[in-house]
Amino acid sequence: MTEILITGGAGFIGSYLAEYFASKTKANNITIIDNLARDNIFHHCSEKELENNLTVLKGYANIRFIRKDLRDYEFIKNLIRKNTFDYIFHASGQTGVNFSIKNPIMDFEHNLRATINLLEALKLSNSNPKFFYFSSNKVFGRSVNELDITQGETRYLFRDPTFQGISESFPVINTQHTPYGTSKLCSELYIQEYAYTYDIDYLILRMSCIYGPRQCGGEAQGWVSHIIKKTLRNEPIIIFGNGKQVRDLLYITDLLKFIELTLEKDVVKEIFNIGGGINNAISIIKLIKFLEQILDKNIPYSFENWRIADQKIYISDISKAKEMLKWKPKISPKLGINKMVNWYQDNKNYSLF
Repeated sequence: MTEILITGGAGFIGSYLAEYFASKTKANNITIIDNLARDNIFHHCSEKELENNLTVLKGYANIRFIRKDLRDYEFIKNLIRKNTFDYIFHASGQTGVNFSIKNPIMDFEHNLRATINLLEALKLSNSNPKFFYFSSNKVFGRSVNELDITQGETRYLFRDPTFQGISESFPVINTQHTPYGTSKLCSELYIQEYAYTYDIDYLILRMSCIYGPRQCGGEAQGWVSHIIKKTLRNEPIIIFGNGKQVRDLLYITDLLKFIELTLEKDVVKEIFNIGGGINNAISIIKLIKFLEQILDKNIPYSFENWRIADQKIYISDISKAKEMLKWKPKISPKLGINKMVNWYQDNKNYSLF
């Protein structure tokens, strides 16, 4: 039997991970932990949407759900001591940049303290699971804006057409990160320190924009999902900045395939920048224009001030993942966005229409 722990298991990535491992073989036993706090604390994802994710997972006998908070150190210490987990996927946390600016202590508690609680519990246990940490491109902060960038009609571009994006070696210091980016970067450092001091195997995934059905995005996080749902509800969209900001998109099944390959090849003690890469990048304006095209409707939107430390363009250089794992994304933004639109239209009750 393979024992798997997933934190944030009711969320978008966590629930997909749980479903993936549960459906792969009945020999996988999956424990998911979630405090279901995204609605009453972070206000970007309703509890009903999370409960619907859990309803999907209830169809699998080899998944158990525990509603607890990772800030409860005694709970997590006892859970890890009493179980021999082969893999831990740490996908929980506070994900809103604006929330972190207004509530830096809360951001610290849910991101950094929760991570240290897990690491300390691992240190004290007799097990040595592989520890996956889902980090963020926000660890690079505003330094990305210092690159040679030009402004097109609908998007920002790297002036050098051969530049493939931000690699794992891109500097993370001497820049503004926001409290969210800081808590994610500090978590990375603690994971590496515990790994080398206490012999813990880890993988850190610095993710760009992961998207797909069941994503409960809001203004602060999950912008593709947020804009699609706003559009289908006929609600106006607020764009912070000029709408030319660019991100590379990675469809959720492509992320799962990447994780599968890291397990097959037993990759440990590595950091990967994970996204769709240079060929799967899109701006906010381009997304809206594409939705107008496929839905045959005009989408109202307005502009507000830029968010603090927002990156004008972030594209993951996924060369390392391609070379080490022979992996590359299969789902293009056009295909993935169409899949999302169709799913939301077919699951209006799930998406709170």
